[in-house]
Amino acid sequence: MKMDHVPRLVFWELTKKCNLNCIHCRAEADSANFTGELELPEIRLVIDDIKQHYNPILVLTGGEPLYRPDIFEIATYASGRGMRVALATNGTLIAREVAASIRDSGILRVSVSLDGSGAESHDGFRGIRGAFEKAMNGIRFLREAGVEFQINTTVTRRNVDSLEDIIRLAEREGAKALHIFMLVPVGCGIEIAASEMLSREKYEDVLNWFYDRSRDTALELRATCAPHYYRILRQRAREEGRTVTPESDGMAAMTRGCLAGSGVCFISHRGDVQPCGYLPIKVGNVRETPFHKIWEESEVFRNLRDTANLTGKCGACEYRAWCGGCRARAYYENGNYCAEEPYCVYVPARMKG
Repeated sequence: MKMDHVPRLVFWELTKKCNLNCIHCRAEADSANFTGELELPEIRLVIDDIKQHYNPILVLTGGEPLYRPDIFEIATYASGRGMRVALATNGTLIAREVAASIRDSGILRVSVSLDGSGAESHDGFRGIRGAFEKAMNGIRFLREAGVEFQINTTVTRRNVDSLEDIIRLAEREGAKALHIFMLVPVGCGIEIAASEMLSREKYEDVLNWFYDRSRDTALELRATCAPHYYRILRQRAREEGRTVTPESDGMAAMTRGCLAGSGVCFISHRGDVQPCGYLPIKVGNVRETPFHKIWEESEVFRNLRDTANLTGKCGACEYRAWCGGCRARAYYENGNYCAEEPYCVYVPARMKG
């Protein structure tokens, strides 16, 4: 079956168990043992199905995926099948021997979440004293083991003024990339949305700053859950009299902002499939239906793949093919995943008086 949309990234929540208590956690994870999590034989079958039909990057996440006692068996199996495997972790459980196991299992890159440039800001966000020091130790063990790593930062009111310091930290520690995540009100994020989410205007300012920094750092910079960036990129390039190309702008030139259901999907610890980890709409379960059938036949996924289904400002916007708006924030605000993105200041040309 020829498809216009294939999964580029599959995020797999192997467990909801976690040792931290992050105030923004999508998964609402904690240190309890959760029942019904997919077992290793089931996981192997799903990996086989994914690999047979597609070739995405498989991102092993959680909760804290290093809590899975079979995490390295899973990674080794997937990498042995020729899959590109990444690990998303809070970094606090990475000791020297763990870093070596990450390398030996075939994991190609590790993302470590840092929400501040120091202990005060990061530990306050993560809910555990000492989390920053442990994460930094984990980063250094990864570097020592020769494992490529990136830093992921969720941007909120409490750390927005520290972003420059976080970039310098990433450069100093030898990170390959820095990905910034704009807060999405889901899970624990709902409880802090009013106090922590940036205003639409500040959101725009941060993404323009991010564009400026992308021109003068060797880090790979990526704005995630921030589809407006792909509009801003093209606006700024036009102002500069240049064309957006892969040579000048990397992957940002070849993708659109929101990829939920069109290039990205999420598998929960119990096998539920969603368009992304932040859009809590179950479209199937891999225990009941093969992954490839869910990907190809889900009505929700099909709706998300067609920008003609977008409504409001997003539907009228000349940048909708590149941006698309955050479907999770639209769903949170309106109960409709095709509604307009509520955290966007841009007024489409056809809507201006």
